[in-house]
Amino acid sequence: MTTALLTTNVSLNVWLITILVIGGLLAFDFFFHVRKAHEPTLREAAIWSAIYVGLAILFGVVLWVVGGHGMGVDYFQGYILEKALSVDNLFVFVVIIASFSVPRADQQKVLLFGIVFALFARAAFIFLGMAIIDNFTWAFYVFGLILIITAGRLLAPEKEGDDEANNFIIRLAKRFLRTTDHYDGDKLFTIENGRRVLTPMLLVMIAIGGTDILFALDSIPAIYGVTDNVYIVFTATAFSLMGLRQLFFLIDGLLDRLVYLKYGLAIILGFIGVKLILEAMHTNQFSWINDGKPLNVYTFDPYTSLGIIVGVLTVTVVASIVSPKGKMLSAVKSVQRHAHAYLNTAYHADESDRQLHFDKMLASETSLMKFPEDKVQAMMEETGADREVEKARALHAESTD
Repeated sequence: MTTALLTTNVSLNVWLITILVIGGLLAFDFFFHVRKAHEPTLREAAIWSAIYVGLAILFGVVLWVVGGHGMGVDYFQGYILEKALSVDNLFVFVVIIASFSVPRADQQKVLLFGIVFALFARAAFIFLGMAIIDNFTWAFYVFGLILIITAGRLLAPEKEGDDEANNFIIRLAKRFLRTTDHYDGDKLFTIENGRRVLTPMLLVMIAIGGTDILFALDSIPAIYGVTDNVYIVFTATAFSLMGLRQLFFLIDGLLDRLVYLKYGLAIILGFIGVKLILEAMHTNQFSWINDGKPLNVYTFDPYTSLGIIVGVLTVTVVASIVSPKGKMLSAVKSVQRHAHAYLNTAYHADESDRQLHFDKMLASETSLMKFPEDKVQAMMEETGADREVEKARALHAESTD
């Protein structure tokens, strides 16, 4: 903390007030919205999403006025970048929640836990990253390479059989701890056959917590590519996570439409990776590179970087919404998601819950009829959706015989 305070010239009192405000917002979210299980309406989700985005913008404006244009621009760069990465994380949350068949009314608690855990995980990586930057001159080279590799991984085809919900941590929990496949409201523990056991609600939180750590490994090097001011890094990250729960319910049906988001994020992460390496070369201290002298290379100023980030995200979102191929891929992904949820039979509360997923899969298949059949079939094969649908149909036929 001392190193961070010296680096940012932000007083301890400002840090404490900031942390108390963020903690207060999370506590308010829990006690007034999440503690009592319910499915938020579209109006409720829209209002609170707007409020949290408004608070983030207001904080940025205050930071701009008090701290200067540089801090303001860096904050908005970091906030927009982290918000985009957070929306991308929602895709994985959707898969996990569907795989565990979390009741709709209880999904808020799972999402809030994911947000809080993500905030703690990223805070730890933020201060670890600052310590690395302060003590190792090669850190920016490493961070740059991590982001370039991450960008390449985003562009790689998805592997069939990837199941975020059935990860290593979950397998360990099932092997060494007493678990049940049945929910008991939103309880984390319940009594089954006279024994205290873990419910799927706790398992899904473990799964989301594990993926949060993986997300932090990508997002923290990315935002340090925007600024090394740890106060801006922390606040931009925290405010980007605020309202993510409401955003999930607001754009739940639209997530599949953002089919090109990962390509936009790949471009942005690749750009920031190159930017970090160029800046490391511009302030070079390695004796084996140019005799330890800085290299005369081009570096991107904050305004240019902000323009590139906003521009790429705008093009990506618009292309996703208007592209016919994007609409078809969105429909295919919807079919695949419901088939995947149906196949994960262990956590379904009852047969009607499973049947609901199967009916949604059939409805999504019907929506594919408006697209050319040959193109749909090619895309189904490319994504592996055809195999999951075939397995779902076979399993449904067996269960109804």
